[in-house]
Amino acid sequence: METMSNKQEVVVALDIGTTKVCAIAGRKNEYGKMDILGVGKVDSEGVLRGVVSNIEKTVNAIAEATSSARKKANTDFGLVHVGIAGQHIKSLQHRGILTRDNDLTEISQQDIEKLIGDMYKLVLPPGDKILHVIPQEYTVDNEQGITDPIGMSGVRLEANFHIITGQISASNNIYRCVERTGLKVANMTLEPIASAMAVLSDEEKEAGVALVDIGGGTTDITIFQEGIIRHTAVIPFGGNVITRDIKEGCTVMTPQAEKLKVKFGSALAEEVYDNRIITIPGLRGRDPKEISEKNLARIIQARVEEILDYVVWEIKRSGFERGLIGGIVLTGGGALLKHIDRLTELHTGMNTRIGVPVEHLAHGYTERLSSPIFATCVGLLMKGVQDMEEGRLQARMQAISQEENKEEGADDHKEDGSRWYEDLFKKTKEWFETEPDSDF
Repeated sequence: METMSNKQEVVVALDIGTTKVCAIAGRKNEYGKMDILGVGKVDSEGVLRGVVSNIEKTVNAIAEATSSARKKANTDFGLVHVGIAGQHIKSLQHRGILTRDNDLTEISQQDIEKLIGDMYKLVLPPGDKILHVIPQEYTVDNEQGITDPIGMSGVRLEANFHIITGQISASNNIYRCVERTGLKVANMTLEPIASAMAVLSDEEKEAGVALVDIGGGTTDITIFQEGIIRHTAVIPFGGNVITRDIKEGCTVMTPQAEKLKVKFGSALAEEVYDNRIITIPGLRGRDPKEISEKNLARIIQARVEEILDYVVWEIKRSGFERGLIGGIVLTGGGALLKHIDRLTELHTGMNTRIGVPVEHLAHGYTERLSSPIFATCVGLLMKGVQDMEEGRLQARMQAISQEENKEEGADDHKEDGSRWYEDLFKKTKEWFETEPDSDF
């Protein structure tokens, strides 16, 4: 008997980050968990603060990561689910109203989709596009605070929406990079939303929690309350600015600064008891450098505290500061810094834990996946499976095939036109070359 895992199609997630490009191929098994079939991870050089800055380097990294995932999964794929981040991401609140024709009929999913569809018609600043429209709560005929109005009766349906926007050029560059590797983008998801799917539990989202994803180029914040995304923000600082501070503070090269951060770094200077001296080889025969572990921790702590100041400011700006019973969940590569959870608790006064994306994975996943680094990619994989189950993927595949048919039709039309010109040219040439009758 064929199990559900055999029937389930393979989904591929692609995380194009500032420090790494990661591709994961997987599918849902019969127990509702994610079976990881293949993982490809390579260094990223063409992305700056979450935005593609070098097309060629990014294309090469995507090709290498997806090829590695394809070999390990031993399957071919054409669609990938990608994430988007960067300083250009903005969010706003908007209220939508739908007046229905008949108050006796029940409110349906189509009514809600029409209301959401109207939000995509909002006038935005030039160069921006809407990425996500997230309903907050509904009002049916002045009855407020409804989370799911389907099945209710009423004429006036209203809703508050959290709308996330981003630059068209940033998303177009991601599409261009992916398509140059021979793949197609199935959908594009804001990276902190994907990370939240991978590391947060339903109880935390209901209680109120702030997810802080510290990546290489950006720090992404997502605030949940009563199971709904209430606030999103992107801070243009991440692990790379900590590395840059170590480089300048200790006068070392960037690769050495990164190694110092990863191997000896601590986010809390007071936790460094045995103040060891780290010796770094000198450049081209120069004397070696000596750096104390406590001084290194002081440099790191100063920058992490600055990032946390931005996080606290965003939490206050959201208006949900007092309602976050679940506190803060740290994820992303920056969450690997020693004692960063302790420093976050001391600096914000909120309980903190490190989020690891293993809760939704089936048994047998590789140990390296149990790292905050893979939170976004695992979340994108889950989002891809969800889209496939809800039928959104089929609509995207139909749109892609229509685009391809249009392109082929245009080529055929072009060929027909050129053939017509060739025939005309040939006939004209023959007419001129034919000797006229000499009756004159």
